[in-house]
Amino acid sequence: MQFIDIPPPPYYVPDPEIPEVLNLSDGSYQTLAEVVGDVYGDAVKKRLEIKDALASGVPLYACAECGVPIFQEQVMSIAMVAAGFSAGKADALRRAMAAWQRKGNLAQFEDDLLSGMLGRGYDEAFANNIIGQLKGFAAYGFPESHAHSFALIAYASCWLKRHEPAAFLAALLNSQPMGFYSPSSLVQDAQRNGIEVRPPDVRISNWEATLEPPTKGMQPAVRLGLNIINGMEQEAAWRIEEARAIAPFKSTTDLASRANLDEGDMNKLAQGDALQTLSGNRRQAIWQAKSSVPDKGLLRPAEIKEELVELDAPTEAEDVVTDYKRLGLTLRSHPLSFLRGTLTARKFVTSDVLAGFADRQLARACGIVTVRQRPGTAKGVVFLTLEDEHGTVNVICWPSLVDEYRKEVMGAELLGVYGIWQSESGVRHLVAKRMVDLSPLLGEIRTKSRDFQ
Repeated sequence: MQFIDIPPPPYYVPDPEIPEVLNLSDGSYQTLAEVVGDVYGDAVKKRLEIKDALASGVPLYACAECGVPIFQEQVMSIAMVAAGFSAGKADALRRAMAAWQRKGNLAQFEDDLLSGMLGRGYDEAFANNIIGQLKGFAAYGFPESHAHSFALIAYASCWLKRHEPAAFLAALLNSQPMGFYSPSSLVQDAQRNGIEVRPPDVRISNWEATLEPPTKGMQPAVRLGLNIINGMEQEAAWRIEEARAIAPFKSTTDLASRANLDEGDMNKLAQGDALQTLSGNRRQAIWQAKSSVPDKGLLRPAEIKEELVELDAPTEAEDVVTDYKRLGLTLRSHPLSFLRGTLTARKFVTSDVLAGFADRQLARACGIVTVRQRPGTAKGVVFLTLEDEHGTVNVICWPSLVDEYRKEVMGAELLGVYGIWQSESGVRHLVAKRMVDLSPLLGEIRTKSRDFQ
């Protein structure tokens, strides 16, 4: 086995016994590998294999990133050390492989790289392998400084999620729309990790999500803001905050009058279940909201007195349906919990059970599609994220399967996947072999996924 002996930078301190990120260099590599995805030339797989070798005591340091050219600066080093390029020629190679050139322009240097490496004693197969990795690198071309910036952001985000998960959730909710994850996915993840999330409430909620003292544990609770309610206007929410600061609301009539809310505002609050502490259940709130809006003109100060009508509360399933329609999420039971009997009868297993499956085991998963991704470097592969009441499952769809099941891949809200479970080095996913659209089982629930963003 041959290696190019390029010394690591002074801040690189490899320790194969500790798999966590140790320093900025290691963090930058892992972040870049995540951003790029399936790096050309099986670079990520190769790095994992060499890491395993290091853990077993084999001293195989090929370069700062275990034999994988991942930064533009490393491409220059490889060209200079292995092929005898001058600094100027190596920089020309770097510029030819710049990120804005979709496939790079390595062809003009390929013969020089091969002849230079052969002249320095590297065998042809090894030289061609290195050149193949450089060709892969040319598809995205990434400077180390850029990766360091990503690594710092990733570290700060991970630190916040680990040590201040409630504040992290509130910040992400207040930054919507953004990224891959919908508010529903963020809230579901927080709840699974022990964070208390409270519903929007006109007597407490501001426009944005806020933190409140917890009922148990050390982490604050997260109170959803009125901005989570579909169609709610910020000006109306501000009027609610201003009126509430003067005195607490006594009733829906008091709320509508002092915050100057019209029938549309009150209906949105009722549908969003934000009037529960004033009116009771959602049906009751909708009824009272309609009659709470004061008349216009001379009759505005007149108090409306109507006989209290007691309405039966919706079932939990009905509330969940309305939650998704009006909030885009639910703090009640996950929709799949109502379907678990049906799904179990079809031999679909939950995400927590799948996590214990062995590598290469046949598996079936079913969940709400929350993310669809098709990276430009993935050669037509589509990545899906399915969510059930216990967590998420990452699904890989090869191009041939995407062609066969395009309707299901692109349009299903509730998707059943038959495939092969893969689990290696803590990375788990389901490689799809067959798919079925089970969206009709959701009934009136309408979910949204983050598609190709």
